Amino acid sequence: MTAGDVVTAVLLPAGAAFCAVGALGVLRFPDLLTRLHAATKPQTIGLVLVLAGAAPQAGSVAAAAPLLLVAVFQLITAPVAAQTIGAAAYRAGVLDRTALTIDETDRGP
Repeated sequence: MTAGDVVTAVLLPAGAAFCAVGALGVLRFPDLLTRLHAATKPQTIGLVLVLAGAAPQAGSVAAAAPLLLVAVFQLITAPVAAQTIGAAAYRAGVLDRTALTIDETDRGP
């Protein structure tokens, strides 16, 4: 068993666990904002861990480079998508505004 095998054996299950916890959060959390949190944070960390666990098994740096591109793309797009969905839900009036601790978008009269 090589060091790459050990890294893979640790990171793949850890990433899968993060993804599973995120999916459970999406099912169990009560409102849109907490579900968005569960859908973006642990899922992104889980995917990055899975990709980091797969990289040592790729065989070469050239074969592992697309994994890095996928991770960077996920790290850039997941927060933007969550922000966009949350802002659209806020503007549509879907959110319970009394549940917000600070409402920085309320401009008042």
